[in-house]
Amino acid sequence: MRKPLLLCLALMVGSLPALAQSQDTAEKTVDQMINELFDPAANFVFSIIFYPIFTVKGVEVPFILLWLISGAIIFTFYLNFINIRGFGTALDIIKGKYTHEGDPGEVTHFQALTAALSGTVGLGNIASVAVAIATGGPGATFWMILFGLFSMSSKFMECSLAVKFRDEHADGSVSGGPMYYLRKGLAGKGMGRLGAFLASFFAIMAIGASFGGGNMFQVNQAAQQFVVITGGQDTLIGQNTWIFGLIMAVLVAVVIIGGIKSIAQVTERIVPFMTIFYVVSAIIVIVTNIDQVPDAFATIVNGAINGEALGGGLIGTLITGMRRATFSNEAGVGSAAIAHSAVKTSEPVTEGFVASLEPFVDTVIVCTMTALVIVISGAYKGQDASEGITLTSEAFASVIDWFPYMLSIAVILFAFSTMISWSYYGLKSWTYVFGKSNVSITSYKVLFCFFIVVGASVSLSGVINFSDGMLFAMSLPNILGCYILAPIVKKDMQSFLTRIKKGKIEVYD
Repeated sequence: MRKPLLLCLALMVGSLPALAQSQDTAEKTVDQMINELFDPAANFVFSIIFYPIFTVKGVEVPFILLWLISGAIIFTFYLNFINIRGFGTALDIIKGKYTHEGDPGEVTHFQALTAALSGTVGLGNIASVAVAIATGGPGATFWMILFGLFSMSSKFMECSLAVKFRDEHADGSVSGGPMYYLRKGLAGKGMGRLGAFLASFFAIMAIGASFGGGNMFQVNQAAQQFVVITGGQDTLIGQNTWIFGLIMAVLVAVVIIGGIKSIAQVTERIVPFMTIFYVVSAIIVIVTNIDQVPDAFATIVNGAINGEALGGGLIGTLITGMRRATFSNEAGVGSAAIAHSAVKTSEPVTEGFVASLEPFVDTVIVCTMTALVIVISGAYKGQDASEGITLTSEAFASVIDWFPYMLSIAVILFAFSTMISWSYYGLKSWTYVFGKSNVSITSYKVLFCFFIVVGASVSLSGVINFSDGMLFAMSLPNILGCYILAPIVKKDMQSFLTRIKKGKIEVYD
């Protein structure tokens, strides 16, 4: 499989100079030509998925956001606020307290968590927060945090189901995620046809999301930050960001050839280190301006109540916050459930506890710190959403003048880890639809690497529209399936907690 993949990559590389030569006649750069082809398609996808069902004070409210919000709230109440009362249990499970080496699966709880976090912690926190504040004002951050807390329950639900209904293969590998619990779980409820349809729909949308939010958005923002520290738009890379994308594509290809074990080995090293580095940097900025923190929080809360979204007031601010929170932590869309399904455990619900920590780390902690830095610096004033990662970079640079250079390293590594994790999500969805042959697997990996080059070249607005459209569409079948299968998760959760309380589960030090 390695030779066909490298051959296809070589062909892809060889085709790019031909595109570059055509700019003499068209007087356009490769980046401009790619952008002109991509933007209309991205806007079309967005218009369908975010079709508004009603308007409040001039703000269009799409059904898809209400679908995600209501799901997170309902699951929280149905599971008796497991997002809060299960926090300590989740930490114990990560430490290996209730698992042993004989459990089926491919990766440890910690590796599964870091692999999934690598798909969420990163540019969603760094760039997406900047986009939220530039679009909806500081108040959008408040709604991001609040939704992040409720989203912990959505993650608990979908990741418990992913392990319970996964397929375990003879070679020890596993396949899991919404495709499997929608098909198998609903079949067990006498809804086989509905389950098969929802599973296929989810898989197709997940493939698109892997090319969008899990790929193009990541490399787009990494390229933008790299251009900032290397001289700006007038440089060779600034005019031809596809070159940056090509380099990233080759690096990603080297890792994704190895599958989930290779991905987990990389992410368990990159994610903790880069998260700690980013959080420490944010703490430095916050502590340096500690006297401004109360005012920053007041600005965020007041903005949430009064609403500062462009022309939208409270509703616009709320919608902006919810939309960017979902992009950041992916709760309810089912993507992380694919990574968590590979965990080594004989108790499916244990991974639900572990997964519930993701939105807390991702949205409640990291996004809050990013927001405080941006608000304290005032860098968001007069900026628009197209700034993205640049806005965050400017905010940090106001206190740490050399930070943009370090941020570039962090952003590239975050983007890299996110892309390799999403390549796994997309590949599992691709093989679910097209089969698990060498040709099928190679085709997906080549396409994934090709879209890295595309993502580096197109505008941020087009990338966000396409990414949001595909990512949010995944929630339609996923949350519906979770509603139907919720009693199974609740029963397993209650059984597990009862056995812990009675000391009937073996504990490992």
